[in-house]
Amino acid sequence: MTPERRQRIEATACSRQHDLTVFMERVHKPHNLAAVLRTCDAVGIQRAHAVPGSHGLPSINTTSQGAQRWIDLERHPDTATALGALKAAGFACYAAHFSERAVDFRSVDYTRPTALVLGTEKFGVSDEALALCDGEVIVPMAGMTQSLNVSVAAAVILYEAQRQREVAGLYAPRDPKASPQKELIERWVVRDLARRKTPVEGEESGTRD
Repeated sequence: MTPERRQRIEATACSRQHDLTVFMERVHKPHNLAAVLRTCDAVGIQRAHAVPGSHGLPSINTTSQGAQRWIDLERHPDTATALGALKAAGFACYAAHFSERAVDFRSVDYTRPTALVLGTEKFGVSDEALALCDGEVIVPMAGMTQSLNVSVAAAVILYEAQRQREVAGLYAPRDPKASPQKELIERWVVRDLARRKTPVEGEESGTRD
């Protein structure tokens, strides 16, 4: 591993946002799952959450550009379990959902522990999830269509979260020798070296049950 590669791994790990996450409720299209994970990596999210649909989680395709190697994707058996665990950990849960009580996504404070809740491509966030969320957000639309693709909506909202966190100084580099950065760097280095020796197409080493 070159010093430049090691430095990039360390810099990325040291700016990860461990109190910002995404919960995907039965998102079933491969390109949407992959695109959301790619955005998670881009804005520094380390762990994403998902409840599989009736056919399980879709395979992560090339849309992710390998983001699954750097993101921990935690599967949950059902919505109540997933959101209950997030709320117990101190996360405020906001559903991307069009409704009368939804607010402009830019009005939410994403500098506190926040989970963005995304629903299925056809039906959106379920009533069960909405009842457990702390609020609902929308991306204002000026056209004839009323919503964005789920992965596009996720990207728009997460980049607002990144903007707020950058202003608040939450991306300031942390000590690479302190936890959890130290353990994350070690895990990434081992994985990166192993992948370079034996590349695996469609690798999903970032996914765990």
